[in-house]
Amino acid sequence: MDAVDCAQARGLAMDNRISSAISADESPLVSNRFLFGTAIVIGVLALLSAGISVAGHWFGERLSLAGHSDSTDIHEVTIGQDRLRLSANTIRFEGQRHDGVAQRVDLHFLWPEMTGYHKEYRRRFDDVSLSGSLLFLQISQSTMSRDMSGRVGPIYSQLFTGPPEKGPHGLTLHHLRGETGYENEVLLTAPRLGLPDYAVRCILPKPGTPASSGDCQRDIHVGRDLSVLYRFSSTLLADWDRIDIAVRSHIESRISEAPLAAPAIDKNRADSET
Repeated sequence: MDAVDCAQARGLAMDNRISSAISADESPLVSNRFLFGTAIVIGVLALLSAGISVAGHWFGERLSLAGHSDSTDIHEVTIGQDRLRLSANTIRFEGQRHDGVAQRVDLHFLWPEMTGYHKEYRRRFDDVSLSGSLLFLQISQSTMSRDMSGRVGPIYSQLFTGPPEKGPHGLTLHHLRGETGYENEVLLTAPRLGLPDYAVRCILPKPGTPASSGDCQRDIHVGRDLSVLYRFSSTLLADWDRIDIAVRSHIESRISEAPLAAPAIDKNRADSET
């Protein structure tokens, strides 16, 4: 090979090296396949993040409600011969918030508003120190022919011990014999024009001891065959007559007038406390 051929060979080799370098510089640093895979991973992570955010918000809401409901949806609940239309936020327990037949239903209300659970009132429902402003109701089919007022004469009067005393807020206080199962309880009564005497059983707090949220209880008959047992704090005894009227009026207003095809109910009921 002469000098010219050698020079041409060296020139071609140099051109090839330069061409290869230029091609390497012009090729993409990251392949399209890698970019596509990365985009898919980012998309999946974004979807997971959004799902976690939504789930966290849902669980957060559930936890903040603590078993309560702020829904005002109406549930039609049949107890015995009576059908009730109840707002979900007044029903105390989640498992009872459904339509259909039930043996009992538990309700709770703010006093004096007589409203169910709302988020703006959450502290009054959840804070034990504020629970004295709540009324707790338990509605079931009657098992006794007389309510608490009707049992004063034939039953409670036989259990009194000692003379009656002046009670709080115009009520008369009667002590009950401890061996009868009503240890530490008293019966408070008051006459009512055209109605049987008001009666409520309470465990009154000792001096220096705070009252509980349900240390007084009374039951009344409402509707065709309902017994409404309601409990409240003895700190609300000043409102005893207003509470009684409000509870009765609220439940009566929630009873459907539509007749029910119910089986015959045994009216031979015991007139003793359960």
